[in-house]
Amino acid sequence: MSGPTSDHHTSSSAPTPPSPIEFATPEARDEHWFRHVYQGDRVPQLTLRALLMGAFLGFLMAASNLYTTLKLGWSFGVVVTAVVLSYALWNTLRTLSGGRIGPMSILENNCMASCASAAGYSTGSTVGVAFGALLLIQGHHQPWYVVAAYVCFTAGLGVFLAIPMKRQMINQEQLPFPTGTAAAETLRSLYTAGAEALRKAYTLLIALAASIVIGFLRTFGTLIEALAGAGRDVSVFQKIQKAISIPESIAFTGFLNPLSRGQLAGLSFEPSVLMVGAGMLMGPRVTLSMLAGSTLLYYVVAPAMAAYDAAQASVPGYIASFTYRPDGSFNPVRWGLWGGTSLMVFASLTVLALEWRTFARAFTLFRGRSTGASANDRELAAIEVPGRWLVYGLVPFGIGTVVVLKAAFAVPLPLGILAVLLTVVVSLVCCRATGETDTTPIGPMGKLTQLVYGILPGAAGNTVINLMTAGATTSAGMGSADLLTDLKSGYLLGANPRKQFLAQFFGVFIGTLAIVPAWYLMVPTKEALEAFNPPATNMWKAVADLLTKGLSSLPPSALWIITIGAGIGVLLPLLERRTPRWRPYLPSAMGLGFSWAFVFQNSLSFALGAMAVWVWSRIRSRHAETYSVAVASGFIAGESLIAAAIAIACTLVGILAAQ
Repeated sequence: MSGPTSDHHTSSSAPTPPSPIEFATPEARDEHWFRHVYQGDRVPQLTLRALLMGAFLGFLMAASNLYTTLKLGWSFGVVVTAVVLSYALWNTLRTLSGGRIGPMSILENNCMASCASAAGYSTGSTVGVAFGALLLIQGHHQPWYVVAAYVCFTAGLGVFLAIPMKRQMINQEQLPFPTGTAAAETLRSLYTAGAEALRKAYTLLIALAASIVIGFLRTFGTLIEALAGAGRDVSVFQKIQKAISIPESIAFTGFLNPLSRGQLAGLSFEPSVLMVGAGMLMGPRVTLSMLAGSTLLYYVVAPAMAAYDAAQASVPGYIASFTYRPDGSFNPVRWGLWGGTSLMVFASLTVLALEWRTFARAFTLFRGRSTGASANDRELAAIEVPGRWLVYGLVPFGIGTVVVLKAAFAVPLPLGILAVLLTVVVSLVCCRATGETDTTPIGPMGKLTQLVYGILPGAAGNTVINLMTAGATTSAGMGSADLLTDLKSGYLLGANPRKQFLAQFFGVFIGTLAIVPAWYLMVPTKEALEAFNPPATNMWKAVADLLTKGLSSLPPSALWIITIGAGIGVLLPLLERRTPRWRPYLPSAMGLGFSWAFVFQNSLSFALGAMAVWVWSRIRSRHAETYSVAVASGFIAGESLIAAAIAIACTLVGILAAQ
């Protein structure tokens, strides 16, 4: 670790690293970076306080991302949020200490972000989708030590797989990794812009505080119910709730309800700033596509299919599209997700086919580099992550992954070894796609793994093997892409990559410590998970069911929407490729697919958030550009944190009451 911190902030004005064209050879680019950008040991980096701050924020972000994964089917990168929160919190501590605490350097903050990002981003999605789908199928939780070992081994495997890709994709090819670049620019602005930096930081904190208040007013009724169930007198709290609570949703009735009898689940407005914040980051094209698709499902397709079910009710052997409650209401998403999942899977496969060069380039890790042992090479080798660490990491983490798959999920050893080998392929593609497009194709790559294991001897027909091997490969892919995103930020700022790698590796263990208890406390039972109506989890389960149970288990109408969804999924990427000028006006394939996996209220809130930013940017463009991401990040972090905390508190109340 570095020594005591100082006030030195030279790295905030570091030169921009060379473009791929500026220097012809990889050696020249490396030498320019080392001589003119790298900050050496002049600036503290991997310090104890940076790791502690990263661990603290990582704990919070892990719970937050688990909640958003369950609620939205989405996990959000936390690196930009972490650097702004760290800057604001540390400066608040300095103020409270009367200046006795020294400032955290820009590279300390960068190392902190690597730790927080590994803890908060690369763990929750794996638990939420893979173990969530398994919980829906089996009806019971896996032991805590199985979840912990699985998360730790697979995420750690991804971190080590990123080692050989860093030199190629960041140093040599200079891939943009937009989120990593944005994090570096955010840090530069925080450490050089003065008053504007503070305004941006405190904008995020104000949005976070407002979101916490709104989230609490929306969800604290569940805690009151838990206390009442434990035999506590909650009459005072119930009066307070009645006076100040915000409804979780406001149902659409009257002419807004397309059913003459009953209510469509999710046809309502949800006063959630979490959803609005997510929409602010997703943008109008995706969110308006979601709103259009959801409107089509709720107001056209679902009522028509319900009428058809009623007409065919007396036909022997007819399988209805929906499961109806006694009052005639039903949830159209439980049927619609078949079409939405099909659309997204085939759209993703089509994009991968169209971008085959990106896929191929992912395997060209080392190209035409001389191996001379010059002084410059030796100096670079002293700060880069050594290649031997790849072996030191892959052997124990690879073996650990195979052992967990075999012992906990009865995955045959050859199939477990194949899963580890597939993590290499998935990580390569995820890192390349993230570097070029800022999108990590976790969903598509998970579906590809599920498809592979759906046809392999020994795995075909086994939903557990199908889910957990896919979860292992995608967890590694997320870990690799996340590390390279953080290393891109460090590269731009002149950080020591070896120290940043150690911070990221430390974050994997912090994330494991955070996510395992959060998972059991937030989702104590299968019923609690079903209450989230988790879209991504339902999709993973749907694909596993389809691959292992066969099409005969589905209603005939589901087969039709699977076919239609597949056709649209192939068509939209082809249209985007053939008519690039029309791409902004074509619906988003991912947006349309998700629209039939989300309830209407989510799509509506997403669209409201995106349109709010659009209007804001038309009125005050620079103001919106500066503060919209901070507001959105605060909205997401605040409500997800308080909702996760209340869910955990309810579980603790139940545990204490049972003792």
